[in-house]
Amino acid sequence: MAQVHRSSLADQAADVLLERIRAGEWALGSKLPGETTLAAQLGVGRSTAREAIRQLAGLGVLTSRQGSGVFVTALDARDDWDLVLRRSDILAVIEARTAIEAESAGLAATRRTPADLRAIRRTLAARAVHRDDIAAHVDADTAFHRAVVQAAGNPILLELFDGFTPRIRPAMIEMLRLRGSFGSNDFSGSQDHDHHVDLADAIAARDAARAATVARAHLRSLGEALTSPGSGSGSRPASAAPGAGANL
Repeated sequence: MAQVHRSSLADQAADVLLERIRAGEWALGSKLPGETTLAAQLGVGRSTAREAIRQLAGLGVLTSRQGSGVFVTALDARDDWDLVLRRSDILAVIEARTAIEAESAGLAATRRTPADLRAIRRTLAARAVHRDDIAAHVDADTAFHRAVVQAAGNPILLELFDGFTPRIRPAMIEMLRLRGSFGSNDFSGSQDHDHHVDLADAIAARDAARAATVARAHLRSLGEALTSPGSGSGSRPASAAPGAGANL
């Protein structure tokens, strides 16, 4: 049985424990042995075993239930957002945005309050003003889309959006600059802005199907523009690709 043979550090113990979970020693939902048993198996002290469990709990692999023990909640550690985004290409980013924002748009049309609608209209107006400066336009556009997601009234969708967009803002700005067509219809011109006006109007009219359709179509056309020949994206590294996809 694998043990920690070097210094009894919690991260080493966590690595060994994670490898055993990956190997199938414990099934999803199963209970781990107690700290004393685990510590003996790993060749570390109880406090180190406890810290290793805490580390894996932070990664979503384990969960501690008061009075019941420690249970397996995932068979591998989840990657953090930064790593996921670095590995992702532009189409993956567009698909993720579509899943979040099309659903949010439909929900927003059903659930929006007068205050939500005012926020959507206010951020839409700000977006129209900021068309000459890339960074300002990215921020104004993000604020508009966040207002739509917030109007959906689903805290999980909002959490996903908030975790998604700030990390890729620098790449979004970079891609618009690389594209070299800022101010044209496909990014910040009148046609692009009209799509956002259509979305706001559908939400105002409580037309959920229309709102979701507009959001989905806009993101699809954006993906096509960004991956078309001469777009400057092509098969760019993922660190740059999300910049184009996750902004507008």
